[in-house]
Amino acid sequence: MNTIRLEEPGKLIARDTPDPGPPGPGEALVRVHRIGVCGTDIHAYAGRQPFFSYPRILGHELGVEVLATGEGVSNIDVGARCAVEPYINCGECIACRRGKPNCCADLHVLGVHRDGGMRGRFIVPARKLHHSPTLEYDQLALVETLAIGCHAVDRACLERDEFALVIGAGPIGLAVMQFAVEARARVIALDVNAARLEFCQKQLGVAHAIHGGLEPVLESLLRITGGDLPTAVIDATGNPQSMAATFNYQAPGGRVVFVGLFQGDVTFKDPNFHKREISLLASRNALPADFTRIIRLIESGRIDTTPWITHRAGFSRVSEEFPRWTLPATGVVKAMISV
Repeated sequence: MNTIRLEEPGKLIARDTPDPGPPGPGEALVRVHRIGVCGTDIHAYAGRQPFFSYPRILGHELGVEVLATGEGVSNIDVGARCAVEPYINCGECIACRRGKPNCCADLHVLGVHRDGGMRGRFIVPARKLHHSPTLEYDQLALVETLAIGCHAVDRACLERDEFALVIGAGPIGLAVMQFAVEARARVIALDVNAARLEFCQKQLGVAHAIHGGLEPVLESLLRITGGDLPTAVIDATGNPQSMAATFNYQAPGGRVVFVGLFQGDVTFKDPNFHKREISLLASRNALPADFTRIIRLIESGRIDTTPWITHRAGFSRVSEEFPRWTLPATGVVKAMISV
């Protein structure tokens, strides 16, 4: 079976690996058709992804076909096309018992903590498969990225017409913007990449954009909000300087949500934090209901995934193309691998 494994930072190797065998009780054997490349994969390739160990088979944004099911599986049929919810949770810890399997105490994410989908076939718990009778594999592979943004917006509890600043216009930031627009917030995008800012305004309907390298951010925010500042700030950069700056962009009584992460500490000035009574939240992964919701939104045409995929490659060219996808000059929004 063809497999691509990240042996160490900067070293993707194609190799032949054994077939996974038949699925056990509660499991499904799936064939991988599409793999989306995300920031986690890029960071792992660069050697700066938290909670990561090498060697590892990457790939957690997946469009798959069910080849076989094990004993007791009733939620999915052979032949079904599915998105994969890659968060393997224990089902028993306090987070799972309270309906938060996305931050399970013993969480294992495919492609991060255990091997993912950069291979022809693998076995996954059947409960982690989300079926659509109509979506194409490209669309199914984008569901997980969108789910990250969906969950972050839910964490922010965005209200209609409030100003929401989204920092970072990478794939996760764009997914956040997609659902902030869906929530009818007045979205402000902040980035230093002019092409990404143009994308989020033209393709996602973001109302306002600030180029952080060309204009003063605080003055621009005050102008856009009529002097109030945003009541919600969502940072999707995973950059410590950017994350620390969120506390300066926040309106009194507002909230900050960190979607991105990095290996280090975030610091802020405590008097400023208390004076504004800022609520600080983390957003990790997504919930099963997010996958269901997103599939329905794509099926209904409420979300158009067509503009997202800017680069493609067949499985045999991944080792060659992947290094180029890590370069900002390449202009990648989402690279998609066909298996």
